[in-house]
Amino acid sequence: MSRTVITSMAWTLALAASLLGTGPAQAQAPAQQLVLGISEGTSGGLDHAQVITKYQGLAEVIGKALKAKVSVVFAREFKQLEEGMQTGRFDLVMARPSDYPARGMRDYGYSYIASTKPDGQCFVIVPKGSALKTINDVKGQRIALPEQIAYMSRFCAAELRDKGILVDRENVQFVREQAAVGFYLDNKFADVGGVASYSGIAKKWEKDGGRILHKSVAQPYFPLVAHKRIKPEQLKAIQEELLALPASEAGKDVLKRIGVEQFDTTSEPRMRELLKWLNI
Repeated sequence: MSRTVITSMAWTLALAASLLGTGPAQAQAPAQQLVLGISEGTSGGLDHAQVITKYQGLAEVIGKALKAKVSVVFAREFKQLEEGMQTGRFDLVMARPSDYPARGMRDYGYSYIASTKPDGQCFVIVPKGSALKTINDVKGQRIALPEQIAYMSRFCAAELRDKGILVDRENVQFVREQAAVGFYLDNKFADVGGVASYSGIAKKWEKDGGRILHKSVAQPYFPLVAHKRIKPEQLKAIQEELLALPASEAGKDVLKRIGVEQFDTTSEPRMRELLKWLNI
C-alpha cells in the first residue's frame, strides 16, 4: 500500500473520530447555564426587562465566580418565588423580603451566600408633636402597621414583643401599604406606626417633620442564597467577588444599580434565626 493511501486513510479515521466526539477535534460542551431569581417584594414596580437590566451586572459578577452564564429571572409574585425554590428551578435567589431566602435555607436546602448593607430595621414612627418619648410609651396607643401577613408587620411585631408589647393585645390597625401608615398618623387615625427602614416613607419621615421613636434590632436585608447544587468552593468564590465590588468603579456601579452599599458575608447566623424570631 502506498504512503499516500496510508496518509489518506489516517486522515479519514481521525475525521470520523472527531465527528463521533472521541478525537482531538471534539467540540467543547456549552457553558453551564444558571438562573438567578430576583424578587423585590411588593414595593418594586419594575417589569421583567427592567429587572434584567438592573441585575445583569450582578449576574455577570456571579457568573465570573462560577465560570458560567447566569440569567436573571424576575419573580414578580411570592408564589412564583417560593415555587422556584421548592422545585430547584432557581440556582440562586436574591430577594426581599428576607423571610423568603430564609425559607429557602430552612425548607429547600439553599445555602447562604450574603446579605446587603445597610441591614433592615423596623422604624417605629410618630407624627410631629407626639407626646410619646420612648418605645415603652407605645403600649395602649393606637398602632398602624402594614397588612398582617406582610414581612414588615411581623418584623415590627417581633420587635415590639421583645419590648414587652404584644400586638395582638393592642389596638392595631393593619393597612395595605406602608405609605398608608404615614397617612394614618398624619390624619390622627393612629398614634404610632411601624415601617421598614428601607421604605420610601421611612427615608423621608424626619425630613417631613415626623419623628422616629425607635429603631429595632437590625436583620439581614436582601439576602442572596444558592441551591445545594452550588458547591462550597463556588459559594466562597461568589463571596470573594461580591466583597470586592466596592474596590472598583465597575463594582460600585453594580452596587448602585441594585440600590445597596455593599454585600455582607457574615450574616448567616442571623439568617438562620430570622424565621424563629418572626415566629414563622
